Amino acid sequence: MENMKRTATCGGLTSSDAGSEVVLNGWVHRLRDHGEITFINLRDRYGVTQVVVEPDSAESVRSRAAELKLEYCVAIRGTVRRRPDGMVNAEMPTGEVEVVAQEISILTRSETLPFMIDERSDAREDLRLQYRFLDLRSFSMQEKIRLRHDVAFRVREYLNSQHFYEIETPTLIRSTPEGARDFLVPSRVQPGKFYALPQSPQLYKQILMVSGFDRYFQIAHCFRDEDARGDRQIEHTQIDIEMSFVSRDDVFTLIEGMFGHVFKKTLDRQLPATFERISYDDAVNLYGTDKPDLRFGLEFVDFAEIAARSDFQVFKTILSEPAGTVKALRVPGGAEYSRKQIQELEEAAKTFGAKGLAWMKVTADGLDGGVARFFGALKAEVLSVTGAGVGDLILLVGDKWQTACFSLGAVRSKLGRDLKLIDQSEFRFAWIIDFPLFEWNSGENKWEAAHHMFTMPQERFIETMENDPGAVKGDLYDLVCNGYELASGSIRINDPELQKRIFNIVGFSPEEAERRFGFLLNAFRFGAPPHGGIAPGLDRLLMIMAGESSIREVIAFPKNTAGVSPMDDAPNFVDDKQLRELSIHVDAPAPEPSGR
Repeated sequence: MENMKRTATCGGLTSSDAGSEVVLNGWVHRLRDHGEITFINLRDRYGVTQVVVEPDSAESVRSRAAELKLEYCVAIRGTVRRRPDGMVNAEMPTGEVEVVAQEISILTRSETLPFMIDERSDAREDLRLQYRFLDLRSFSMQEKIRLRHDVAFRVREYLNSQHFYEIETPTLIRSTPEGARDFLVPSRVQPGKFYALPQSPQLYKQILMVSGFDRYFQIAHCFRDEDARGDRQIEHTQIDIEMSFVSRDDVFTLIEGMFGHVFKKTLDRQLPATFERISYDDAVNLYGTDKPDLRFGLEFVDFAEIAARSDFQVFKTILSEPAGTVKALRVPGGAEYSRKQIQELEEAAKTFGAKGLAWMKVTADGLDGGVARFFGALKAEVLSVTGAGVGDLILLVGDKWQTACFSLGAVRSKLGRDLKLIDQSEFRFAWIIDFPLFEWNSGENKWEAAHHMFTMPQERFIETMENDPGAVKGDLYDLVCNGYELASGSIRINDPELQKRIFNIVGFSPEEAERRFGFLLNAFRFGAPPHGGIAPGLDRLLMIMAGESSIREVIAFPKNTAGVSPMDDAPNFVDDKQLRELSIHVDAPAPEPSGR
């Protein structure tokens, strides 16, 4: 096709090109046959150009045009001309011009499409993933993949300007406990031994700090054998960052600058120079989550003191128990809610363990419905504490602190959507700080690291942390945006003796710690610098920037919620010869025909 190689793209022609001869290569996006004249909308990655086959075109051109169908890949030679004044399409970047076809070459033909390729496909997701190579041709997916490229480029641009090195870490590593199940890779040359795919480059980036590379980053592919959901994939990409000789504020300043640069360059959006900071306790107390959506209000208030003086025995019993509390949420205009709507809110609360959702409405006559009769004598205080007025609904959850807050947080999230309180064009960032360093595992009757075992305790807790591990706050932090955790990080431990104390609290014997993390502990014996880092999730960032609710929409070839790729049937069975080479025997059902 040497003489039909493109000289212009389908998105680049303007009125200044009128009179010039061009060759376009692309796909037939739309066809309109008006008898004597045929219009072809030709599409490539750059846009769409209208091509015209006129009544006086050569017979070879007219007959070739008659063969065309949607998604045929073609080359067209023609002359650019201005469209008549009444025919200009202001919605198309190329809408001022059209190309009069002089030669059409069909490069390849297309079978009947499983779904239309348009701005955005309305086909079911598994069909889109099965034919992902077609889905990716849509304008929407092309734009999101372009955004992904641009964001990754701007991240690299900014971090390079801040003197970071981009360093690759291994993909085949040893298995270490990091919170989720590892994907294991058997070794053929070391029978019975396995590599693991990295859940993150955590240990390697800390070793790079010991190695003197004080500013490292990597756009890293990470793997976690866990159930998929809208904002999670078993394989994902993160912007991995680590720095030496820094404090938490240095990390915050870097990330605020990087996100400001990325958003300005890719979306032309100006972010605040600094992001709000909220303690973990305040986030849970006010919003019922450690990743609050700050695009709307509906903050909780502490209702325990009023509940204790009420006639409602259920709350009194809860408050008599350790860590028992009662939280209240005012719903503006919620007095109009039906019993069915309140039951739907109650179901949301129960997803986080609440036993129920108490409620009362504020009317012109006072408190009404639900548990109102137990609070009649305390009406003035109820209204004062909750800020409720006539027409509002008051929701109450009583339970242990975390259960009560998280349950009401699920209700708050539902209300934000149902009441359309969220400005979808807004980006609200916040740092969540002062997380607990340890959490109690009641099932195994032991303390566990809430984040990971290499997080530095805040200095005020170091001397006495064994006395009350539950009170210890870590020097760790999350960046949240619009209700999603966007990044997580911490200042790391660089003192081998302090690291041993952490291992001891979480029940790791010195022998076990050496077996699991010996290579890191060995590095720490040779002058490890103070260091810290963070890892923003690239996929989740792009999902938020693109206004999507699933990261599958911003990944070229994602897995579905079952961890399957419908396009290439991965995962799949392998033959017995491959298994024998790996010294593996599999007890599994015989493979079934794919049916495709």
